Amino acid sequence: MEIVVFGAGSLGSLVGGLLARDHEVTLVAREAHARAVHESGLRLEGVFDDGPSRVFPVATTDGTGLEADLAVVTVKAFDTATAADALGTGSIEAVLSLQNGMGNESTLAARLGAPVLAGTATYGAILQEPGHVECTGSGEIVLGPRDGGSSALTDRVGAAFTAVGFETTVADDMPRRLWEKLAVNAGINPITALTATENGATLEAPATDLARDATRETARVARACGVSLSNREALAAMEAVASATTANTSSMAQDVLGERRTEIDAINGYVVDRAVENGLEVPTNRTLTALIRTWEQGRDLR
Repeated sequence: MEIVVFGAGSLGSLVGGLLARDHEVTLVAREAHARAVHESGLRLEGVFDDGPSRVFPVATTDGTGLEADLAVVTVKAFDTATAADALGTGSIEAVLSLQNGMGNESTLAARLGAPVLAGTATYGAILQEPGHVECTGSGEIVLGPRDGGSSALTDRVGAAFTAVGFETTVADDMPRRLWEKLAVNAGINPITALTATENGATLEAPATDLARDATRETARVARACGVSLSNREALAAMEAVASATTANTSSMAQDVLGERRTEIDAINGYVVDRAVENGLEVPTNRTLTALIRTWEQGRDLR
């Protein structure tokens, strides 16, 4: 397959690098990273040690005019529209979102004529330096049609990921899986970002009450949106992730530490927006959203 990875940071570089072992891959990345990959290839390090440690995908900073069978989008949620507009100038047969938050697939579908698949990724990845990505923890790629069901396309994409070593599940219930992931992120990310703590902090008092409240509210909104996700299931998922990643720093906490804009609008902010549409109150998500947005405004990031 010809594959474009749009947003080749940590996760995008890991995904693109592994896929480049079997496929023709183009990475759309920041200038320093694209230059390093262009000059010396992409070095892969970590749990994938059964293949070449250096691959040579095409690397560019210009995401316009590209042609591919599949575009894998890994940009921050607030950059999704920009990525879609760039991809729309080329010829892309299908798109897979492996992004945090909700609403990305709808944004991509509204701007592109290609079918859009939803996906989640739980692999740990760090871009150690330009041209060097490390996989810091095994995980899973889950993908499927954004509205649920099955298709030959998802089977083909899933097979491509499996063939290069990713633990991959092709799912027919992606709407529920996306809401479950949202419930996990809503409970963990803003609390760890605001308190400069690791994920394990959400399992202990006093943070655990806030995390559980945000998670329960998210499950309630999911049900109002027609997705079957019980409070018990959402809480179990959040606590399982927090337990498995106790020492990890969440993506939102990393953004705050780096004084970068966060994905709050696509996580807790998304919960608030859907709650308003359904006449629900979500006070914990509303408060966490307001606090993160206030921090962003104070640093001219919004």
